[in-house]
Amino acid sequence: MNAFSVDAAFLIAILAMGLATYATRVSGYLFLRGREVKGRAKAAMDAVPPAILMAVIAPSVFLGTWIEWAGAAVAFTSAMLRLPLLVTIAAGVATVALLRAVS
Repeated sequence: MNAFSVDAAFLIAILAMGLATYATRVSGYLFLRGREVKGRAKAAMDAVPPAILMAVIAPSVFLGTWIEWAGAAVAFTSAMLRLPLLVTIAAGVATVALLRAVS
C-alpha cells in the first residue's frame, strides 16, 4: 500500500458526505423556488450561514492555543464593528496565520 492508495470505505464515506451536502443544498432550492421568503422565515434563514460557520470554527478555538484565541478575538471584534462576513473571516484567519508564522 503506497501513499496514494485509497481504501474503498474511505472513498465511499467521502462520496456519501458529498452526496449529503449536495442533497441539502438542492432540497433548499427545490422547497423554496417560486416562493417569497419573508419575516421570521427569512430571519431564520439569514442566521444559518453564521451558525454553520461557528459550528465549524468553535472546536478549533476551544481546543486551540492562545493563537486561535487571538484569531477568534480579532474576528469577534470585526463582527462587532459590523464588518462584512468575508472581512471578519479573513481577519481571523490572517491573525492565526501571522501568529503561527512568527511563533
